Amino acid sequence: MKRFGRPLAILLVLLLSLSMVLAGCSNSEQSEQSTPPADQGQDDGEQAAADMPKEKVKLDFWSFWGSATRRPIIEKIVSDFNGSQDGIEVKYTFVPWGDIWTKNLAAIAAGNPPDAIINDINTVAHRANQKQNTNLAPYLSKESENIQERFFPQLWEAVLFNGEAYGLPFNTDTRLLFWNKEHFAEVGLDPESPPQTWAQLEEYAKKLDKVENGKYTRIGFYPLWGVGADIWMLNSDGKNFIDKDGNVYVNTPEKIQALEWIVNWRNRLGEKTVNAFQAEFGSQQADPFISGKVSMMVQNMNFYTQLRDYGKDVKYGVTFVPEREEGSGHWSWGGGFAVEIPYGAKHPEESYQFIKYLTDVDAQSYWAKWGLDMVANKNAANDPELQSIDVYKVAVEAMDKTLITPTPIFAPDFISLLNPQIDAAVLGKASVQDALNKAQSDIENLVKSNKK
Repeated sequence: MKRFGRPLAILLVLLLSLSMVLAGCSNSEQSEQSTPPADQGQDDGEQAAADMPKEKVKLDFWSFWGSATRRPIIEKIVSDFNGSQDGIEVKYTFVPWGDIWTKNLAAIAAGNPPDAIINDINTVAHRANQKQNTNLAPYLSKESENIQERFFPQLWEAVLFNGEAYGLPFNTDTRLLFWNKEHFAEVGLDPESPPQTWAQLEEYAKKLDKVENGKYTRIGFYPLWGVGADIWMLNSDGKNFIDKDGNVYVNTPEKIQALEWIVNWRNRLGEKTVNAFQAEFGSQQADPFISGKVSMMVQNMNFYTQLRDYGKDVKYGVTFVPEREEGSGHWSWGGGFAVEIPYGAKHPEESYQFIKYLTDVDAQSYWAKWGLDMVANKNAANDPELQSIDVYKVAVEAMDKTLITPTPIFAPDFISLLNPQIDAAVLGKASVQDALNKAQSDIENLVKSNKK
């Protein structure tokens, strides 16, 4: 036994050492399989993070379009934007017309404004001056496209403050002359040849008037049905009442002539006749033009939709507003809305992407086709489908002579000085010359006091 003791001991030691080595190798393999190397683990984590869906930026967009016609259109445009990319989700919020402006200002003051809003195009600069909307220059400067080129030039001018844009134009309108072709044929006028000047307008109107038993049963035309005296004053010379430099154009010879022309027309028909007709005016089928009580009217281009829906039997034509005299210009007037980013909006970069989409061709074409509204984007307005509609075609052509009247920063309430004087002249309480001279003086003083 002693002969084999030492070799056996050595063998036992070798076997024990080998088992420990094998155990160590086994533990090492298990460790490598259960715990990845540091660099491999980091790559997998980054890939997992990349594969996870990013949380969308949520925007709240306000407008006052809540009718059965307009709301579905704007909601479809918002839905299309949401589906066009995966980083932004816009929620549409309808706020009634009477509330939206005050709620917006309150939200700005509270530091929690909406991310985008539809607002009056003529007061964009006022909100910019009061730090109520966002300067878009930093975003526009990064564009490869010249965004300005999308829009009718007078609309772009309306959204500028100190030469920089604080909104993007969305839509506008213009005034046009509608005439009843059957009435024209009835009195021997060419149904395809509407009046082109004020003198022709007066001549045609007298032929179209109908009087039975000493009372008017049809009136050919009356200047203040459809538009106000201020529109005819703008039509007379193509000049806004105040330009961007503060020059006042209220008592120009042409504007005086315009107001005198209206007063004379009212005197010819008689106040009782005018008031009696107006008392019977209504909407839809009771509209005076649709019902045949009036042969010619200057109306917003959107009047087309009323004719389409309620005047299917009316054979009518549409043309530019007649000019004061040949060569003076078929000037018209339009308002409209811009889309803005309220001051303090939490996601201005994403909001800008959204409002840019709203004013691009696809969204603007959809809005125009379904709402029959004049859009701000020139290419969308010239869509062949829209151009096939006579009213829309004429309206687009009229944009070259359509004035937009942004309210000057230095005369925000000049209308309160102008309108009472116009009314006094029309109602015979003051001469046209005296009334407009007073308005001119009052507005000039207003401008001077605010420009100090």
